Parts: sequence; C-alpha cells; structure tokens
Amino acid sequence: MAEESTPSLNVRQAVPFLRVSSMESSLRFYLDGLGFRMAKNWIVEGEVRWCWLEIGDAALMLQEFRTEGENSWKPAGKVGEGVSICFICEDALALYREFRSRSIEASTPFVGNGMWVTGVKDPDGYRLEFESETETPEETLFSESEV
Repeated sequence: MAEESTPSLNVRQAVPFLRVSSMESSLRFYLDGLGFRMAKNWIVEGEVRWCWLEIGDAALMLQEFRTEGENSWKPAGKVGEGVSICFICEDALALYREFRSRSIEASTPFVGNGMWVTGVKDPDGYRLEFESETETPEETLFSESEV
C-alpha cells in the first residue's frame, strides 16, 4: 500500500507576492523604512524586476507590474486596496517606535484580540500590520507619555 500524501506536512511557508507600481519606491519603503533585507532578486538590465524580502522569520515578494507590452497588466483599481498582511512580532511597540524614527507613518498602537497592533501602508496601499501579544486590556490606545 502506497503512503498517502500529507499536504499539511508538505506545506512549509506562505509568502505574500505583491505586485507593485514602482519597484524603486517599494524598495525604499521596505528596505530603508521598515528594515527588511533583500535575500533574493532577479535583475534585468540593471533593474530589480522581482525580489524576496525578509524581516526576522517573515518574508514577502515584490514584482513591478508592466503596464505596456508583453505580460502587461493594468489594475482596475488601487493595487493594494483591501489587502492586509499581519506580521506576528515579539514587540510591536518597539517596531512602532523604530518606524516612526525612520519617518514611516505608523498608526497609533492599540490592543485588539489580546495583541498590540500598529500598521503602515506601503506606496501601493497594501496594509501591513505588526502585532505582539499583551495582557493589556482590549481597546487600550498606546501613549508615549505612559511609558
């Protein structure tokens, strides 16, 4: 009897693949602003066409969509609208402070579902949420003056 395939043991990771309108703007945001590092890339004629970015144990991929010619695509609306990616962290408040120090507009942290949550929007409108577990009461808003 042949062993049955077990999909749950075969799947190792989910990596969001974001289509972006400007690789240059996106790389500036993710690398310089949020602190991701580029682990893999595909370069054509000196330009990054695709990349794999990592922060801690999390990853995502970016590729600039072409608006003309072969394999072109024009989105019907704003590319990142309605898309949220949650990153579970050790300390979302520390990331909030770090992002703000790099002039990234991060939302004021609040407690939701037992986690501190702060978020940013990338240049295309993708929403990135950074969350960490807490015992702080639900709906608490973070205040720098309380630290």
